[in-house]
Amino acid sequence: MELNFKKANQNHSTNVHIVDGVPFLTFTKMEKTGVKHGFSTRLGGVSEGIFSSMNLSYHRGDRLEAVDENYRRMGRAIGFTLDQRVFSNQIHSTEIKIVSKEDCGKIMTGMDGLMTDESGICLVTSYADCVPLFFYDPVKRVIAASHSGWKGTVGRIGKKTVEKMQEVYDSDPNDIFAAIGPSICRECYEISEDVAIKFREEFPNDWYQQFMKEKGNGKYQLDLWKTNELILLDAGINSDHLDITDVCTCCNPSLLFSHRASRGKRGNLAGFICL
Repeated sequence: MELNFKKANQNHSTNVHIVDGVPFLTFTKMEKTGVKHGFSTRLGGVSEGIFSSMNLSYHRGDRLEAVDENYRRMGRAIGFTLDQRVFSNQIHSTEIKIVSKEDCGKIMTGMDGLMTDESGICLVTSYADCVPLFFYDPVKRVIAASHSGWKGTVGRIGKKTVEKMQEVYDSDPNDIFAAIGPSICRECYEISEDVAIKFREEFPNDWYQQFMKEKGNGKYQLDLWKTNELILLDAGINSDHLDITDVCTCCNPSLLFSHRASRGKRGNLAGFICL
């Protein structure tokens, strides 16, 4: 199996691995730390139809047995078991939940971020165009994963995740490795003026000029990758510790699930990070 992604900028932050026919993506700098992590593709599973084939959502109408088998395959590839998973039930907020082994097998509600310093836990977050954010502090041995759609990005969930790692675990932002994962690129992400206004009100003008492009007729192109990069650097993440994807979900509909490309007829991708 060979995966040929259409890439936005060829920055080589995103790597492809295939284990027993199951492909997943990792991030170059985070991979060097040794932390187990990965981001799924839509290949290598058993789901059918619009969910074909590695659908990792239990809530979009796919068969339970198929999703379970998809997770088993992904777990064998990345290195976790079904009973180690903790799920997020994302609501486009900036709430982050500290989890423990007692939460394994559960869906955490009312939040968009998960965090732990306990080994034997795999944090699972779901995507189909929104931005996955991964965090690892190798000094304090803390992992986190946050889901950053446009609302989470306006709310700076990336910075709030770093701040919570500082508050709860005394992490030093200079020690934290972070990754901005596969999601929709600026060329594919058209937004309306009401959304653009929220970004203009929240962020400095020099930032706004870097991530927003006005098209006219009340339409804009938003670069969520650049916005989250600026947020994480502002939070104290060292640029040498930050991976920024070059893979767009919408540009690669045969390899990744995209809400926009499929007009909502899709399964879900998932991000994984484990201690």
